[in-house]
Amino acid sequence: MKFATSILILLNACITSAAGPRFSITYPASTFAGPFTGRAVVYFSKGSGEPRYGPNWFNPQPCYSAMFKAMKPGEAMVVEDGNAVGFPGRLSAVPAGDYSVQVVLDRNLGGRAIGESGGNLYSIPIKLSIDPSNSATTSIVCDQVIPTPEFKDSTTIKGLKVESKLLSKFYGRPTYLTGAVVLPEAYYKEPNRKFPTYYSVPGFGGNHWGMSGRESVRGTVRDGEPIISIELNPDCPGGHSVFADSANNGPWGKALTTELIPYVDAHFRTFADQGARYVGGHSSGGWSSVWLQVTYPEVFGGVWSTSPDPVDFRDFQLINLYKPGTNMFTDDQGSPRPLARFGATPSIWYHQFSDMERPIRGEQLASFEWVFSPRGRDGEPLKLWNRDTGAIDAKVAEAWRPYDIGLTLRTHWKELEPRLRGKLHVYMGDMDTFYLDGAVRLLQKDMAELKSDAKIDIVPGDHGSMMTAALRKRIDQEIAAQFRAWRALHPDK
Repeated sequence: MKFATSILILLNACITSAAGPRFSITYPASTFAGPFTGRAVVYFSKGSGEPRYGPNWFNPQPCYSAMFKAMKPGEAMVVEDGNAVGFPGRLSAVPAGDYSVQVVLDRNLGGRAIGESGGNLYSIPIKLSIDPSNSATTSIVCDQVIPTPEFKDSTTIKGLKVESKLLSKFYGRPTYLTGAVVLPEAYYKEPNRKFPTYYSVPGFGGNHWGMSGRESVRGTVRDGEPIISIELNPDCPGGHSVFADSANNGPWGKALTTELIPYVDAHFRTFADQGARYVGGHSSGGWSSVWLQVTYPEVFGGVWSTSPDPVDFRDFQLINLYKPGTNMFTDDQGSPRPLARFGATPSIWYHQFSDMERPIRGEQLASFEWVFSPRGRDGEPLKLWNRDTGAIDAKVAEAWRPYDIGLTLRTHWKELEPRLRGKLHVYMGDMDTFYLDGAVRLLQKDMAELKSDAKIDIVPGDHGSMMTAALRKRIDQEIAAQFRAWRALHPDK
């Protein structure tokens, strides 16, 4: 009887491990000397192009991964139903059909997007017909290496690459703050002139690399005032650094303000004064810019934030994180909770989006945990929500409070008001695509009750369409006016 039971267990194990497609993944020594430790990611796509550039938030394709340790060149790494984490559901549940399949071996050397991070190994896409009832093994060789990009300077745009001692110590490897300095035409025409600076933080997935090799872009003249614009690179292994000091990402805010900004002031003709140094950004960059202004009021002389990520955790994209019993996946009535919309129609749901992120790192929802959560004993951020049920962990939510900008302003307004006077400008669409307007409405109400001079405006539009030509012109005029007011008080500079 005991022998028969053992045979049954063995047979069940074989059936389970054999279900669905299997992938045997190797890499040659000519590509990487090894050993490889990290995540092997199998990307599927119904479309053309390379699947590794996914996921598409609004139309996510299947994606699966498994972790491996100290794997040598030529040694097979098998991704199968028994060890794969993926979307949607188990690997054996991938819908039948024809796919383009591509594998990336993630060495996690610093880039955010696995399929685009320098040093990662990848395979050429192959066409594969998937039959969930067939457990055939597909061999794939990752014999390509994603190159580490090098910024190409032009006449008006110069790459920034500053080694951060703070971040290098945190990560245990050389780590750089990167970006692009965009110079106005007047910088060359008037060689003895100094200029104000504007630090721009891109949104999630954005960086400075698109400026490589280009000539001047918008933003170097604001309402007639020439300005040096610095496009920052917020990418980090956990997603978007938001330039906040973090237990999981490291001291990005301190590195920016004590290492990169002094470097810019030393190498370019800037007014090295907070009154002539401004910050702004859109979406995740919008949150970053408000955070930087509030956290470092003596570094920046004004913020212009558009469509910021949640600035008040009482409305974290429809979720009150502090309410007992809150669930990310369902609302108080038990209905599925939306994460994004087109107009009034939901287009992304929290549960699906959370599942989509499971097999990979560096995506949006988990990126918040990498910034806001304490570090767990396993070296990973503590999870805000249960990935299976959606239940919010109240203790983790409480640990997020130091990053709640609205709470910080309400709690410390008496101290912050004189240091932030005339500096806060936040603009949000009234129908934000990602339901971010609720948090800004709370901020607007709080600032009014505190009799702040902050400009917190709700304007027509969604996440992107709110950025009209009229609003851009208004922002340009406000930045120029801020600089002129400072200049009038400091004619000697």
